[in-house]
Amino acid sequence: MTPRSFLLTPELGDYVRAGSEPLDEVAAALVAETAALAERGEAPATFQIAAEQGVLMQLLTRALGVRRAVEIGTFTGFSALCIARGLPEDGWLLCLDRSEEWTAVARRYWQRAGVADRVELRLGEALELLRALPAEPVFDLAFVDADKTGYPAYVDELHPRMRPNGLVLLDNTLRSGRVLDPQTDDDRALVALNAALATDPRFETVLLPLADGLTVLRVR
Repeated sequence: MTPRSFLLTPELGDYVRAGSEPLDEVAAALVAETAALAERGEAPATFQIAAEQGVLMQLLTRALGVRRAVEIGTFTGFSALCIARGLPEDGWLLCLDRSEEWTAVARRYWQRAGVADRVELRLGEALELLRALPAEPVFDLAFVDADKTGYPAYVDELHPRMRPNGLVLLDNTLRSGRVLDPQTDDDRALVALNAALATDPRFETVLLPLADGLTVLRVR
């Protein structure tokens, strides 16, 4: 039950993963445990990012020299694990999530991977937690994978808190292809946001067909 892009066949998904940096034992175990939770109906299967997306996020974090990062929507912690591993030893990742149950899984794996000291988890409503942060440009990287109708507000609140040339990554911006035929409020929210970001003067924007769509915003 390894997550993959809806654009890829299972065989091509396997090929993509085979051509990418493989997950180590800890990351693979986390993905497997999350899949088992989904199979038992204890967690949504669609919340887990694809393995190759995690590898890319770790690569970007390391290549860009990210020192301060923030994540909105942590789930069981795979994306946070990838970002934390890309940080230097004195780097800091702030994770905002509302679920104590799912993030308890994340905490175990962060500890097991030896990156727990780089990650701070704050539980609550992400928008409230984000607004409580000083409106100062301190973050080099942000990853948003939370309630889709909340994305516009998250982007607006992140902007003053991002350093120039910082990256904001938005997950699920293709909505399994439903951006072409929106069915839900979440779909419609992403369609509107995608259109707005394409001409937003605050950012340089590209929507990548990776996994379920990954929008990359560079702060101008």
